[in-house]
Amino acid sequence: MAVADEHSDEARLAELGYKQELRRTWSGFSNFAISFSIISILAGCFTTFAQAWNNGGPIAISLGWPLISVFILIIGLCLAEMGSAYPTAGGIYWWAARLGGPAAGFYTGWLNLVGLIAVTASVVYACAGFWNITLTLFWPGWADTFGGDALNQQFFWFAILMVLVCVLNIFSSHLLALINNVSAGWHVVGAAVIILVLLFASKGHQDASFIFTERINNSGFGDQSFWFYVLPLGFLLTQYTITGFDASAHMSEETQAASRSVARGIWTSIFYSAIGGWLLLLAFLWAAKDVGFINSPDNGYGVGSVIAIFSSALSPALFKLVMVIATIGQVFCGIAAMTSLSRMGYAFSRDGAVPGRRLWSKVSPTTGVPVNAVLGGAAAGVLITLPALYKSPAGIPVAFYAVVSVAVIGLYLAFLIPIYYRLRAGSTFQPGPWSLGNNYRWMNVVAAIEIVVISIYFCLPIVPGGVPFSDGFSWFDVNYAPIVTGAVLLAITIWWFTSARTWFTGPRRTIDEAPL
Repeated sequence: MAVADEHSDEARLAELGYKQELRRTWSGFSNFAISFSIISILAGCFTTFAQAWNNGGPIAISLGWPLISVFILIIGLCLAEMGSAYPTAGGIYWWAARLGGPAAGFYTGWLNLVGLIAVTASVVYACAGFWNITLTLFWPGWADTFGGDALNQQFFWFAILMVLVCVLNIFSSHLLALINNVSAGWHVVGAAVIILVLLFASKGHQDASFIFTERINNSGFGDQSFWFYVLPLGFLLTQYTITGFDASAHMSEETQAASRSVARGIWTSIFYSAIGGWLLLLAFLWAAKDVGFINSPDNGYGVGSVIAIFSSALSPALFKLVMVIATIGQVFCGIAAMTSLSRMGYAFSRDGAVPGRRLWSKVSPTTGVPVNAVLGGAAAGVLITLPALYKSPAGIPVAFYAVVSVAVIGLYLAFLIPIYYRLRAGSTFQPGPWSLGNNYRWMNVVAAIEIVVISIYFCLPIVPGGVPFSDGFSWFDVNYAPIVTGAVLLAITIWWFTSARTWFTGPRRTIDEAPL
């Protein structure tokens, strides 16, 4: 049966125009596991918790998470239908090009590529921060290195971890599948252990009223703007955490029974992450008894940091245990994110859209992995994270949240384009084995509206010091997500109209080409 599926997969890929160059060794579970690992409730729920705590408080978390999760699941279901119909690496831009033409594919591909670079960089950078704190818990003397500058310490570990992520990604595709399988287990068991620790071993706990009705505004913006500005900024926690599920599509050409496995991998990774993440976040709020310490700028971990909750609620030994579980989970997340980024870069280069396409689309004959795409993605990730070396006067990691916003905006705008063209195609769209049926109409509309709204919000200033022309304006506080996103869109537009439209005709048929 597996052999028949493999032949069917290769035949379908040939119909779509491509030779089987990557090794098809991934099971359906492995395809699910990579999206589940990139979503990573042990990463996003921890690293962007403060964004929701400071911009809304418990209601942004306990109520905001399930609300936004429903919208994200609808987006995922829309993408799953297209993934079933067109199971190719780099799927998002391929679907856009197939349904909307070369220009749609070109814009989608570059937005997706920039978004994946940003999400990989933000995951590894945040992991470096957790690693830095965890190391200090075991070895207090580390805090004095680099002149005691935590930013420099974090960036040092960011570079080290990026190298580690690259090394693990240049080995065989089969090894990466095994790593992601282990990662899925680590996330499930690790999250369960953390929940149990917080429920039964915390020094105090909050009641249901606090968890589901309490509001906190540490944003610096006035309470008059709480409902329409501050609270939506807190939703970045959910929108950032539950992203990267397009990895299932990018791994299509390495997955067995891809037409079904890809669709299932996308929506199930969102569904189970939404449930697991909500339970984990509720446990955080349950243990957040010492609100004064959590809100204090002098707590040592940052205002609203989830680490401040652990520090105040747990014994030193259990504090260390939780940090170790989360940090290892974030390493797994970084590895999976790099895998997705490299496959998207490989596929987009294969179709001639990236300068130096022959370099980035080259697959190692030994490992079956696009090694150059891995290295190029890592270099780009380090480059866009350099502004994180500058400290905001407000004490908030604005540069980190800007990279996070770039990731969210880039990825979701990339999702928006094929969703729009799928809706416009209507009944002429030929679905694969997994289909939405007539539900595609309302689902694609809801998905498109949600993406437009969140893209606008995440371009707005995160702190008052980032508001242009205000008295306390500082360039260190500027959310540069709209600057980067706008620059990318402008560059794509100029490039398209001055050059690319004359040579980029959409996906190429490599099945018809002689070997280079």
